[in-house]
Amino acid sequence: MDISLIFKIAAVGLIVAVLTQVLNKAGREEQSMLVGLAGLVIVLLVLVNEFGKLFSTLKLVFGF
Repeated sequence: MDISLIFKIAAVGLIVAVLTQVLNKAGREEQSMLVGLAGLVIVLLVLVNEFGKLFSTLKLVFGF
């Protein structure tokens, strides 16, 4: 794992936080919730990819 993964997650979090606040101030709470949900899905997809790499490495190390 690389530190760039942490930076990617932090960048998505910052962008989502700013967009959520802007949309809330504009009175668009529904879109704000969807932006937050989309950010969560993006981060989960990145993490699932990394977990897949981790499990494949573990399979190679332990010979399953």
